[in-house]
Formats: sequence, C-alpha cells, structure tokens
Amino acid sequence: MIGYLKGKILSLSRESVLLETASGVGFEVLLTGTAFSALYGKTEGELYTYLQVREDGVSLFGFSSVSEKEMFLKLISVSGVGPKLGIAVLSGLNVGDIAAAIATNDIKRLSAVKGMGKKTAERIILELREKITFSEMPAETPVKAVPVTGADEDAVVALMTLGFTRSESQRAIARAKENGAESIEDIIKVALQGM
Repeated sequence: MIGYLKGKILSLSRESVLLETASGVGFEVLLTGTAFSALYGKTEGELYTYLQVREDGVSLFGFSSVSEKEMFLKLISVSGVGPKLGIAVLSGLNVGDIAAAIATNDIKRLSAVKGMGKKTAERIILELREKITFSEMPAETPVKAVPVTGADEDAVVALMTLGFTRSESQRAIARAKENGAESIEDIIKVALQGM
C-alpha cells in the first residue's frame, strides 16, 4: 500500500497533482483543498496517501497531514460516504471544523459541503460521534472566523477558487491587511505569500 509520497511536482490543479518520486515514477494523486494549498507555488512536495483499489480502477488520494488522512479514513468508514465525498468534506472544512461539527451535532455545517445531503450528514454524526472527541483537536482546533468586511469578500472568494478553505482565506486576508495591504490585488498577493 502507498502511504506517503515525496517528490517533484510535475503538474498541479485544484483536484490533483502529478508527483514524480526519486525513482522516476509519476503518481497522479487526487487532493483535498488543504493538500492543494500546501503544494501550491512549490516545485517539490509531500503527501500522506490512501490507495483505493476497485474493480474498475485504482485511485490515490493525498492529504497534507496524518490527522487529515485519519479524518478521511473515519469519514469513508461511514455507510454511504465514499472517497470522493470524503475529499469534498475535507476540501470544504478543515479537520478541526469537521471534528467540532460531529462533536456538537452540527448537521447544518456538514450538509453545507457540496455533494452532502442532510441524511448523509446525520449518518456521519451518528456513526462518528463516539470516535470524535474535542481532545483530538488541539493541533487543528478550528480558529474563530476572522471578521471580513464586504470589500474583502472578493479576496476571500478568489482564494477559495484556488482551493483554500474559507477560514484559511479569512486568516490570510487578515494577516495581509495587518501587513499593510489595502487593494484587493495587494491583499490577495500578500495572502498567497503567507500561505
């Protein structure tokens, strides 16, 4: 089983990366939004991976951290949640946000993820409630949302189209503004440099 890859980034999109390892083999890996963010703008990168083998093909999914991969494995253990929905959940919410939503029975937050219905969100909470605790979240506890003005919303949307989560985008914009960026272009440029 392939659990980790490190190598040269040959191509990168919001959905996948082609990563060439030292052995010269190129692996196409489907990415979460956080994994995309971690690789964006770099020539080399590393991913924790999950290999799915099915009758109709083999897929490799990539994560930015061990905790992100562990949350993915918990999500796909839920009846009716496949790897693609697991990736969608992790692209829409960070690990801490998912754990908090499950622990606090926040169906609305989970069902806001594209492709997730209310019944699937309820099933995730029901089946994972006993497996998720707040003590699991110290390293990736959700950060309080940074207030963003209406003028900054365009910058948030621009960063989200690059694969960053809303909370990552808001924090990056707040840091950019603290560093003196004022125009939307400057805010986005400084925010990307800080990510």
